[in-house]
Amino acid sequence: MSDIKMLESKAKEMRRNIVTMLGKSQSGHPGGSLSCADLVTALYFDVMNVDPKNPQWEDRDRFVLSKGHACPTLYAALAMKGYFPMEVLDTLREFGSPLQGHPASHKCPGVDVSTGSLGQGISVANGIALGAKLNNKDYTTYCLLGDGEIEEGQVWEAAMFAAHYKLDNLMAFVDYNHLQIDGTVEDVAGNVDLAAKWEAFGWNVLTCDGHDIEAILAAIKCAKSVKGKPSVIIMNTVKGKGVSFMENQVGWHGKAPSEEQVAQALKELGE
Repeated sequence: MSDIKMLESKAKEMRRNIVTMLGKSQSGHPGGSLSCADLVTALYFDVMNVDPKNPQWEDRDRFVLSKGHACPTLYAALAMKGYFPMEVLDTLREFGSPLQGHPASHKCPGVDVSTGSLGQGISVANGIALGAKLNNKDYTTYCLLGDGEIEEGQVWEAAMFAAHYKLDNLMAFVDYNHLQIDGTVEDVAGNVDLAAKWEAFGWNVLTCDGHDIEAILAAIKCAKSVKGKPSVIIMNTVKGKGVSFMENQVGWHGKAPSEEQVAQALKELGE
């Protein structure tokens, strides 16, 4: 049985690491990093079969951060999991650092796919999942998409492909926080009835509170029980979750906090 309290504590620690990283680098994307922290915690500390001592283990589960600008969340998870020392987080976005502004698989241990050009991650995840099928491997590929990102046409080409090839070893998540760099998702290119869209493309669709780790785990368990089609979990989230002055504020899509703001955020996050 999952230790929900432990996972909630890990998620809070992850958020503190995200805020600290961005404050030190004075660059990056806090809003969308904080909104997906609970999912990434659930995956790395409960769901995924991975080995930090052997990052290239052939039978590991794969994680594709299609919304690559949220990489501080992934970096925090990898450090907390033991892929590299925690102090490496202090080098975010520095020249020569393994922690670039978007994930780079050739630089950072534990990063399965280099991402950042929005819309491409789910296509790569398709290839990984199909490869597992062809090679009779039983690992699962997990892919996290942003709600602004899925305005990209390539996402829906990938959605058709995954359904056509019955990739039930692929699980996608949509971080549905309703905000993107130019405003609300609804104003920019409204994703009306998002669940119906995915269903129309042949996917098994679930929804959950993206900040309720128990609900996330239940949705993942349910998705794993469905065979013959890929699953997507639409997570209702809050951009900037956990930091009062960032929550639901589009201006915090790609702006780093000041020293004073970092202190306030860390206080709110229980440090």
